[in-house]
Amino acid sequence: MKKLFLIIGAPGSGKTTDAEIIAKNNSETIAHYSTGDLLRAEIASGSELGKTIESFTSKGNLVPLKIVVDTIVSAIKNSSKDIILIDGYPRSVEQMEALDKILKEEKDIELVSVIEVEVSEEVAKERVLGRARGADDNEEVFFNRMKVYTEPLAAIQSFYEKRGLLKKINGERSIEEIVADMENFIKSKI
Repeated sequence: MKKLFLIIGAPGSGKTTDAEIIAKNNSETIAHYSTGDLLRAEIASGSELGKTIESFTSKGNLVPLKIVVDTIVSAIKNSSKDIILIDGYPRSVEQMEALDKILKEEKDIELVSVIEVEVSEEVAKERVLGRARGADDNEEVFFNRMKVYTEPLAAIQSFYEKRGLLKKINGERSIEEIVADMENFIKSKI
């Protein structure tokens, strides 16, 4: 049985870095996939699917649901580890519902928790514009990504809260504190 933890947070919340460190610290048992990395790898492959994905991401828009869900489920199933951390998903109510539907049919994947790394918009903006990794890291795209993140957030929080699956973690502390907090929580659930 694969144990799945979804890690959500604003652009620049540190969710990918946190998950990467936890997976590295527990490389025997925990795998980490960033939705963004999975999609970027497809773009880098130069495939037709990658070109389709890029036509959305280059503008800061969401990649179509079926593409994202298929990519994630495939990564979970093909992982050699039993504990899976996926960050950056779900980003919309539709993504949440689509994954929920698939997980109801998948008997060998259990969603254990959704961990939200909370940061203010100001902190998120400073981090994203400070790192400026690519063409999609500019102020206009940042505000679009923030809007895309925050619009469905209350519905996503409510959905997982009602199921007792939502865990909020303060993302405005040192990376060591955040990682320790998240790692201890994950270990307490497995």
